[in-house]
Formats: sequence, C-alpha cells, structure tokens
Amino acid sequence: MSKNPRSTRTVIMGAAGRDFHNFNMVYRNDPGTKVIAFTATQIPEISGRRYPASLAGSHYPEGIPILDEVELEKLCRENEVDQVVFAYSDVAHTVVMNKASVVLSAGADFVILGPKHTMLRAQVPVIAITAVRTGCGKSQTTRWLSKLLKDKGFKVAVIRHPMPYGDLEQQAVQRFASSADLDAAQCTIEEREEYEPHLKIGNVVYAGVDYAAIVSQAATEADIILWDGGNNDFSFIHPDLNIVLVDPLRPGHETTHHPGEAVLRMADIVLVAKTNSAPDSDIQKVTVAARRINPQATIVRGASPVFLDDREAVRGKRVLVIEDGPTITHGGMSYGAGFVAATEAQAAEIVDPRSVATEDYARVFAKYPHIGAVLPAMGYFPSQLQALRETINAADIDVVIDASPCDLSTVIDINKPVVQVSYEFEETGEPRLSDLVGTFLHEQGLKPQSQ
Repeated sequence: MSKNPRSTRTVIMGAAGRDFHNFNMVYRNDPGTKVIAFTATQIPEISGRRYPASLAGSHYPEGIPILDEVELEKLCRENEVDQVVFAYSDVAHTVVMNKASVVLSAGADFVILGPKHTMLRAQVPVIAITAVRTGCGKSQTTRWLSKLLKDKGFKVAVIRHPMPYGDLEQQAVQRFASSADLDAAQCTIEEREEYEPHLKIGNVVYAGVDYAAIVSQAATEADIILWDGGNNDFSFIHPDLNIVLVDPLRPGHETTHHPGEAVLRMADIVLVAKTNSAPDSDIQKVTVAARRINPQATIVRGASPVFLDDREAVRGKRVLVIEDGPTITHGGMSYGAGFVAATEAQAAEIVDPRSVATEDYARVFAKYPHIGAVLPAMGYFPSQLQALRETINAADIDVVIDASPCDLSTVIDINKPVVQVSYEFEETGEPRLSDLVGTFLHEQGLKPQSQ
C-alpha cells in the first residue's frame, strides 16, 4: 500500500497584502499544500502575529504564524520547505532575484503567482488604476475617474489594495463611507491617506483581507468598481479596462521594478502622469519606453497640479515639509508635492528634519538615504505617530506644510500652524482619458442602473 504524498511545504513572503490574498485564492483550500508561515517585510511590527484561523480555513485550526523575513533561510532549512511564494510589490528586479537566491540556496523553489490564478471576477464591470511605481498618482486619477462616472449617472464603489495592519479577523471586510468609519476602525495614517480623499468627495471605499467577500459586497451597491491599486501591484480583480500610470519624474523605472513592468505590459491605457512637473525630455523618454514595451496600449497624458490652502502663510517663512510616506520611502522619491508647493510659494527655507528626528525617524532616514529635506508621514502604529508628533513639534520653523493625503492635525497635536497641500488629476493633450473611458462605456453597452 503506497503512502500518501507529502503536502508541499510552503512559505509565503509578503507585506500584509498580496500574500494573504494569494493564500486565500490558491492555497487556503488546497489539501496538497501546507503553508508553514508567512514572512513579512516593509510594514513595521507586522511580524510576530498570526493569520487567524477564521480566515485561514479548516486546514489551519491554529492559524498561520507571521514571521520576520530575516528568518526566511533558517525557516526553509529547518522545515524542509519545498517552495517559497514571493507576494509583495514595488521591489527592484535585482532585489527579487536576491530573495530568490536565498530561497534556492536553501533548497526550495521560488514561485511568483500571476493574474490567472489570483484575479477575482466581479459581477459588475471593473476599471483598474495601477502604476509602474509607488507614488505615480493612482489615487488622484481614481478620484477624478469616480467623478467622471458619477457625473454620467453611474454608482461607483472604490476597492483599495489591502492595508490590514490591525486585527486581521476584524478587518476581513471593511467598508468606509465617513470619517467616523475611519475612527471606528482605528485606521493608521497610511490608511487615512488613501481613504480620506475618497470619502471627502462622497466615494464609498472597500478594503480588508478577504477580497472575494469584499468584491461580492461592493458589487451589490455599484454599477462599476474602481480598483485603486497599491504600490505597483496588479489588480486583485480582473479589469475590463486597465489604466496604468508611468512617472516622468522617474524615467527609466518602467522596467526596473516588480511587478511594475508586468503591469505596464498588461495596460489598455498608459497614462503619462505629472506632465506639469517633469522636463519635456523625460516625458518623451517614458512615452517612448511605454510605446516600446506595450505597443498595443493607447498613451495619454495628465497633469498633477499642486494646491496650497494658504500660499501667503508660506511665503518668506521657515517651513517643515511632510510628504506621503510610502512615496518617499520605498517609492524612492527624494521629495513630493509638499516640497514642490513650498518652493512655488517661495518659502524662505525648507528645514531639514534630520536635526530633530526621533530615534524612530533616524532609523527611517538611515534605511532610505535618498530622502531629501522632507519628513515622510509614518504612522502605522502609535509609537510612530508619537515620533511624528515629537519631530514636528521640535522643529524650529514657522509653518508645517502637510502634503500627506490625510489631515495630520486631526490625528496628532501639532504646536505650529499647518498649511494643507492637495493635488488632483487634470487631462492634458490628445487623446483625452475621458474620451477613451466614454468609448469603453459605449462599447461595453454600460448604462447606469437607474436608466
């Protein structure tokens, strides 16, 4: 009598997002696979927890441990791991293969799951907005698109890439329609940065852990779902129209990061963003690269104008600039919209925060030495919020320029005047994105349910 084959012993490498989604889609109900652990990176304090049994399914009555990625090689060797699944985004191609080398040296296979096995199907049409790098301007494009669709009479639901930093069981399906919902869910700054701007224009936002349940619920209240992607990941839902952003402030990055290059190759429409801020030569470089990599896609252009709510409060003043965290850290940008706004408003000096940085922030600056004279808004956990508050309040400045997409003054006490920065999408040139979306709606025969 033959023995039953041993289950494939598997580790999933992630950052509390695609890793959980890939597990749910491919491995949760597979009796031939035994997931030993998730390993985590990018997100502080995510390791040391467990993926709960209620989400892990019947094969995992005790849940699944989440360990620090630094333990990966040891974990593979000690547990005779057969395969390691790489499942996070905005990572340089060389880094991906460095990780693969660690896995291969420990005797395991290195696996990357693709769209065929990980994309859900929705009962309503889906438009995905994704990008080749973090910080290209996906969310402002999604907001603009939501307004366009609502003006045409469509009901829209926005589904965000996951950011489950709290109680995973409670965050399985999250629906946000008001600031009170954000407070009740104890959302981090990073979550607020993504959700608040949508809520301000009346969008309902879904996020969480179990995206099959999320998509099913969102489809009950929407004519069209908008996937507002995170980092440079591809959509969790099969898109009927796939809009991909490239960034002329980072020319050449079209083919340097995973899975951004794959995302660009999947695009129906390539949007060259931030054309108001980039040199013409760099706009041309990314346009040529996009056309070479994906000759079937239609290429459009868009601007990202920056607005200060009080320019005169900044003119001639010493300022501290706070930028969107992920864009400045693993997104690789040395500065963002806040620095641009301060410069345009003729601030007397943009004060470097390093001189007053707390220990937590000193580690951030050491880990990401490319950061310029700006402060990335880090606020995954209370200790980071405290570090943010202490660093801001210790700075010898006149004004704080807050370019975080959320209003920091509502979550921490700041002892100086705060001027808010906002940035929105604008169409430029021909063809126009609005016309292409209109053509898509017509070709699909899509009409609002009320008509």
